[in-house]
Amino acid sequence: MKRIITYNVNGIRSAMSKGWLDWVKSVNPDIICLQEIKAMKEQLNLDDFTNAGYKQYWFSAEKKGYSGVSIFTKKEPDHVEFGCGFSDNEGRLLRADYGDVSVISVYMPSGTSGDERQAFKMKWVADFQKYIDKLKKQRPNLIIAGDYNICHKPIDIHNPISNANSSGFLPEEREWLDGFMKSGFIDSLRVYNKEPHQYTWWSFRSNARANNKGWRIDYQLVSEPLGKALKRAVILPDAKHSDHCPMLIEVDF
Repeated sequence: MKRIITYNVNGIRSAMSKGWLDWVKSVNPDIICLQEIKAMKEQLNLDDFTNAGYKQYWFSAEKKGYSGVSIFTKKEPDHVEFGCGFSDNEGRLLRADYGDVSVISVYMPSGTSGDERQAFKMKWVADFQKYIDKLKKQRPNLIIAGDYNICHKPIDIHNPISNANSSGFLPEEREWLDGFMKSGFIDSLRVYNKEPHQYTWWSFRSNARANNKGWRIDYQLVSEPLGKALKRAVILPDAKHSDHCPMLIEVDF
């Protein structure tokens, strides 16, 4: 049984200053997929992670203090793939292969800064769909963990009406995510929890987290061939090292 966590830490150095590593030791996952690390590995004391039992793979953005993904893992993967062949300068995708199962840490673009980045986001997700369609022919057993920056359905956002024209909940974004899931992926959380108010990100404004006025934009999508191996999926909102919270799944592989 593998315990896999996805967590947008909004700066790993910031999260570390808030006790993130002690939290990791207490939860004791086998694999941690991180997004928005905002650091180069040279800026951290890697011994801290090694001593906690994790090998680390880093794919940072070229721009300092921006984006970036990593995978921490207790078991050394058979192969690690850095990037996906497009926009790799932004450090958005990292893949680790364990036998016939691949675990991907992905940080999809945000479109909140304006029309140009929104257009970039829509092109990125279209390219991502093509990348995954091709990959799953060779690697059908996929776990795609990360920050998708899209809420899937009205149940996944605290106020779907007022956010109808907000990046992250636009009709074309939701249509893309729905189609992506229908191309062969299981929304792991919704297998076990179909309740409303299940969020993974909260604005820093207006006391949003305390009032649980959030968005569910972080997912662990499991490809359909792995569906029977999925044993548990849960959001962990009590972990407060970021404006996101982590999500945990347990998979028998």
